[in-house]
Amino acid sequence: MVVNPHREEAAHAGDLVARELEAEGIQVCRSFESDRDEPIEAAIVLGGDGTILHAAALTHGTGIPLLGINLGHVGFLAEAEREDVRTAVQRLVAGDYTVEERNTLEVLVKQTDGTTVGGWALNEATVERDNLRRTVEIVLEVDGKPVSTFACDGVVISTATGSTAHAFSAGGPILWPDVDALLFVPLAAHALFARPLVVGPRSYFALEVTERSESAAQVVLDGSRSIDVARGGRVEVRRGRHPVKLARMSDAPFAERLVRKFSLPINGWRGPVQDG
Repeated sequence: MVVNPHREEAAHAGDLVARELEAEGIQVCRSFESDRDEPIEAAIVLGGDGTILHAAALTHGTGIPLLGINLGHVGFLAEAEREDVRTAVQRLVAGDYTVEERNTLEVLVKQTDGTTVGGWALNEATVERDNLRRTVEIVLEVDGKPVSTFACDGVVISTATGSTAHAFSAGGPILWPDVDALLFVPLAAHALFARPLVVGPRSYFALEVTERSESAAQVVLDGSRSIDVARGGRVEVRRGRHPVKLARMSDAPFAERLVRKFSLPINGWRGPVQDG
């Protein structure tokens, strides 16, 4: 069980979940270490999307499915809302759920001194300027071929899952979760050709911070982990090897989730035209 430590409501919900599980004879683990605590059937996550991303980082590579219960605001990754806590736990105990895999990103930063640093993300990897008063100049490369050079505040490279997060707020398109693709969205680019790009699962993006760039950069992974990139450094982003598994209890289409989470107006909809 992973609980947002900054929300009192999450702590109370965590106590409720623990009591429900222990009453069913199920052992509850509150402090997870992958080399000690496996096997675990599932992780219940109490909080918002940030807490779910934290749980994904804790369990990365283990194959443990995450059941998110939204105690935050949007909660796009969550499967249940706060009023559904008991029902969600009962269905988890009964095995009444399916498992959905979400693609991840694999990130490799190559420094100017020849060293490399690796990382991964479920939602997105952003390459951002480390000096807020200057722009960062990058060369964009796709599959080993240069595409464009421009100065910008940064860029977002996301999975389909992350298309409704940072990439969406930057004007990128929404990708359905089953779209096997990588999305590139520039942030305030000083260029005529600086538009979102979508590439297939076997393609990869690479970004080089030019030597003449006004600012160095940093790679931020899912908004919580960062890697510094000096001028002349290179960032490669491709489809990850380890997907994140989400426990699902509803077969509602993604469009329905989109309307509900973003409170989209659908007044006037009459449904498909019926023949005859």
